[in-house]
Amino acid sequence: MKRIPFGTITITDTARKLAMNALETGRISSGKLVREFEDRFASLVGAKEAVAVSTGTDADILALAVLHDFGAKRGDEVIIPSLSFVATGNAVLHAGFTPVFVDVELETLNINPAGIEAAITPKTRAIMPVHLMGKPAEMDTINEIAKKHGLVVVEDAAEAHGAIYKGKPAGSLADMAAFSTYVAHIITTGEGGVVTTDREDYADILRSLRSHGRTCSCKSCALNTASAYCAKRFRGEGGEDIRFTFDRIGYSCKMNELEAAIGIGALEVYGEILKKRHDNLIYVLDRFEKFGEFLFTIKEEAHETIGPHAVPVLMREKVPFTRAQLTDYLEKNGVETRTLFASMPTQCAGFYHLGHKKGDFPNAEYAGTRGIHFGVHQDLELSDMQYVLDVIENFLKGF
Repeated sequence: MKRIPFGTITITDTARKLAMNALETGRISSGKLVREFEDRFASLVGAKEAVAVSTGTDADILALAVLHDFGAKRGDEVIIPSLSFVATGNAVLHAGFTPVFVDVELETLNINPAGIEAAITPKTRAIMPVHLMGKPAEMDTINEIAKKHGLVVVEDAAEAHGAIYKGKPAGSLADMAAFSTYVAHIITTGEGGVVTTDREDYADILRSLRSHGRTCSCKSCALNTASAYCAKRFRGEGGEDIRFTFDRIGYSCKMNELEAAIGIGALEVYGEILKKRHDNLIYVLDRFEKFGEFLFTIKEEAHETIGPHAVPVLMREKVPFTRAQLTDYLEKNGVETRTLFASMPTQCAGFYHLGHKKGDFPNAEYAGTRGIHFGVHQDLELSDMQYVLDVIENFLKGF
């Protein structure tokens, strides 16, 4: 029996060498490797700035927290899809805002643009679409709505490494984008996240936010490897130590040198990993239609390239089996699976205080009870993808 694990991690010789050097020198807090990783990441997605943080959730939080410097108040609203990994909704709350949920389209698993304008109120400050499973959200429509209403757009691109929408990479499609570099993703630092933007002022605020809201967190200061801040600005005009002056409510979520070392190694082989994963994904998507009586999945449209995170699978409404039966069969035959997240406002208890009820977000709730996903990572071959298809086919033959 084959084993098809959900995920993997590639740690290169370069990563090991850089990490060992950091350990030997004792310089393991945020320093020159983090800056190198940021510069390379920004270049990869076509953004002017990249700010590395400790998790993808922190990337979401800080991107939204930037808005407080531009007049947003605590309790203001951010529009997000009802279906996502729970970090999306958590981040809105942690940034001091109220999440306003919009249902998704089952064909794409992404926020339904047709539902966004009805969710906008005088308190709305931003829209945060999610490129779920690496499939780009409908960014042209979302950006048009945002421009019409004077809103900021933040891409939740946690799973969208390598995704392309109408010729532009995820991470360059909005005011800011938040990536996860958790172990499951194509570019990984083990744990970590990155915010990308073209605005220098946003980037300066992001660097301040990740370090408790310190007064001086500009890029030149961050390049100092002896401390987080340039020596010329240690003392203000009144003699105060600028390392201990704070301009805003901040967080403590810097990436460290060991994580950046893994990330730099991942960037070296990014092209190979991306191609392997995308080939695996498309192999499955191109052959999945034969299961259409019972199961369906997303499609890669002509205007896009899906970031190959995983294969989502949803059961049709009336099938003679349960999700548990399907996943048990897959697992017993060596195919590791995950459920397909849930409707945050109505299926995740942490959001019940917002007052939503079952039935408010039917598509997200459907995916939350009838969806699974499995891996397409770089350690898998096309023969492994065929094995998964064969296992699914054998399961369905019983019905």
